[in-house]
Amino acid sequence: MEYSEAVEPHTRMTRCTLEVEPSRSYWQACASYGGPVSKEYAFEKAVFGSKSFLRVDRLMADMRHRYDEFPFALEVLGKWHPMELSDRVLICHWHTQLVDPIYRKFTGEYLVERYQGPSGTVDNDLASRWIEVIVPGRWQIPTRNKIASKMLTSALAAGIISSNRNPRTIKFPRVSDLALTYLMYLLKEVTYTGTAINNPYLASVGIDSEEAIRRLRKIEHLSFRRQGELISFEWQYPTMLDWAAAFGIVDAPVAEGVSQ
Repeated sequence: MEYSEAVEPHTRMTRCTLEVEPSRSYWQACASYGGPVSKEYAFEKAVFGSKSFLRVDRLMADMRHRYDEFPFALEVLGKWHPMELSDRVLICHWHTQLVDPIYRKFTGEYLVERYQGPSGTVDNDLASRWIEVIVPGRWQIPTRNKIASKMLTSALAAGIISSNRNPRTIKFPRVSDLALTYLMYLLKEVTYTGTAINNPYLASVGIDSEEAIRRLRKIEHLSFRRQGELISFEWQYPTMLDWAAAFGIVDAPVAEGVSQ
């Protein structure tokens, strides 16, 4: 099956932001259940705590959008224990980027440009006006303002901006080797815009091409190679699941015809 990043703009961000803790709860529920769960199951089992059915319905719509679309990743996430909070935050950020093209461009392009500019800041009005530039005439001002506010909230949760007050200083979070490896194996199985060392996912956390090369050279699970201008990945594992099994995050798959 082919997996790809979303390209059609939408307003899902107005209903759910990064949702770091609900995401963890959803991963664990799916792992316990043996696959994606229904909204009725999530409500009855209080997967997200004591939320109303309406809120559970909205959360579930986003969880399915962000994680069910990439079942190989969902399987890994549900069995990854323990997971550092900083890694979990970045994984939620990257999955949100995958399924929300506006948030992806906002964090992976616009905020990077603002960071490199004279002020290094952003505010609600700038973000709202930027949305109109990206998708002109698509939404009225109140909708744009709400999307802008929610994107800034998500960027704050991801550690990409430092305050919830305007003007908001743009910064970049620390990215562990483990989180970076997860992203690379995620993108290995997804069709996306950019290259392995130059894309909005890396750019959004402050990793440009040269920094990516420096970091990736040190990660043995990627077998990264560079010869002059030629850059290639000699993947040590064919899939994310294989990598996760080798790393001890999930159980190793049982070979066909072999009993446990």
